[in-house]
Amino acid sequence: MKRQILLIAAAFCMTASAQKNPILPELHADPEVLADGGRYYIYSTTDGAPGWGGYYFTCYSSKNLRQWQYEGIILDLKKDTRWARGNAWAPAIERKNGKYYFYYSGDQGERKAIGVAIADSPTGPFRDFGEPIVDFRPKGVKGGQQIDVDVFTDDDGQSYLYWGNGYMAGAKLNADMTSIDTTTVTVLTPRGGTLQDYAYREGTYVFKRRGIYYFLWSVDDTGSPNYHVAYGTATSPLGPITVAPEPVILQQRPEEKIFGPAHNSVLQVPGKDKWYVVYHRINPAYIDKKDGPGFHREVCIDPMTFDKDGRILPVTPTK
Repeated sequence: MKRQILLIAAAFCMTASAQKNPILPELHADPEVLADGGRYYIYSTTDGAPGWGGYYFTCYSSKNLRQWQYEGIILDLKKDTRWARGNAWAPAIERKNGKYYFYYSGDQGERKAIGVAIADSPTGPFRDFGEPIVDFRPKGVKGGQQIDVDVFTDDDGQSYLYWGNGYMAGAKLNADMTSIDTTTVTVLTPRGGTLQDYAYREGTYVFKRRGIYYFLWSVDDTGSPNYHVAYGTATSPLGPITVAPEPVILQQRPEEKIFGPAHNSVLQVPGKDKWYVVYHRINPAYIDKKDGPGFHREVCIDPMTFDKDGRILPVTPTK
């Protein structure tokens, strides 16, 4: 209760004046952004718990991307699900057929799995589907976790689900949005690269602009200052992915005490060719390894632009 009161108080303060990065109070990570009905919504991993042990998701909303209002806890894995008890990580949300489908990862005993909850409003209440939507590794994949979910709906209305840590997988979502077409599961992991450029780790995010499918992902470990974002493109939602000639588009600025900026989502301002990247980075007070930088992260937003050929230009993470 005390934590909830502090969150509400912090949220009230945030509505009083324009904010700079970070845009949310306290610690959050793996942000998902949604534009809907004239407002913007951010859903995230609730951070600060040792070992990434958060067990609930919150929502914040804004009219202008600067002042954010706390909308409360929208899903508590311990109370609202039958199968997941914790490790509430890296959500995604999609509006379809008048419903809001909230995808997330949680623990299933010793294994991680992807779940989904459904609501009539972007702020809930969300009702969990009751069982995981993905609880397996794709054929041929021998390591990694079923986490870091993303959802993308193409112009023809077909929706796709993406997930994976150590590998990237994608599949068509069925019309019910609570199951996948297992015959379409595709391993999409970009090959090659190093920790200095584009070696895939996790955090897939997919969007489409001018007929090009963009795939963004995170490189290195979330607790590393070197955690950063790389990208590639494709001509279909299930690849194959061509790594961009200059793939790194978001990385640390040590001189500004900006470390580990990655695990992002992307926002297009409705009706405009105006784009933002929403991401987390390590709170600089916890950058030493002994202080747990991997679970002391904060949510930020910065503009994202393209050149005339559709290449994403490097983003400057700012304060």
